[in-house]
Amino acid sequence: MRINRILNNNAVVVKEGNQEKIVMGPGIAFQKKKNDVIPNAKIEKIFVMNEGNEKFQELLRTLPEEVISLAEEIISHAEGQLQVPLSDHIHISLTDHLSFAIERLKEGIDVQNKLLHEIKSLYTKEYQIGLWARDLIQERIGLTIPEDEAGHIALHIHTAKLGSSMENTVKQTTMLNEIVELLEKELDTEIDKDGISHQRMITHLRFAITRVEDGVPFHDMDEDMLKLIQSKYEQAFSLSEKLAQFLKQEYQYEFPLSEIGYIALHIQRIIDRI
Repeated sequence: MRINRILNNNAVVVKEGNQEKIVMGPGIAFQKKKNDVIPNAKIEKIFVMNEGNEKFQELLRTLPEEVISLAEEIISHAEGQLQVPLSDHIHISLTDHLSFAIERLKEGIDVQNKLLHEIKSLYTKEYQIGLWARDLIQERIGLTIPEDEAGHIALHIHTAKLGSSMENTVKQTTMLNEIVELLEKELDTEIDKDGISHQRMITHLRFAITRVEDGVPFHDMDEDMLKLIQSKYEQAFSLSEKLAQFLKQEYQYEFPLSEIGYIALHIQRIIDRI
């Protein structure tokens, strides 16, 4: 491989046929120039960004190399922990996000994450990677990183794992946050976000919402069982109906009566703990 364009000390653009690729490795472009051969031993990553190619090249040229290095190390760690390849777009989204977050924190601007509790419940592995990344950033650049930022990193990793959009990931997580807030308002109490009942309900709701989005049929519930839930857990069933009504009005997501019954069982567990 020969260098077509140098982006920084650790990244170059090569051309194979009509296809441009970004090749990365520590010191890969040190004391190199266009048309020099890249030593295979120095190559760590090769990827094609397609329509994101120009955006990523711009980031590599303009952002501090320590930020790019941090992002790449976090991505490699995440792929190792999750045992799945992440979407190429994470090289853009996470690098861009880290640069902006670090800049804000250095200026003393607080980073807040309203969805932190839901992220911790729904994306446990990704959140642990976010905590690892927080410690790595603190160690490398001496900047105190709040827990909220670990949640933001987890969202980027989860989105890249699914290959979906950040918009849809945030939409789902926001929806779940709104449901919990509605429940807390109706119950006039704060739900223990670290409790197993909350985590199970959130996980169930996430799969239910995904079913609606994907058009997957819901499981039926025995009619006698449904009647029992309605009579024995009247408050929980009523709350479940309110949540279903909220999702229908705000997001046009419709749950069948059987699913409202299943959600009521999760709400009842929360009521029991209260």
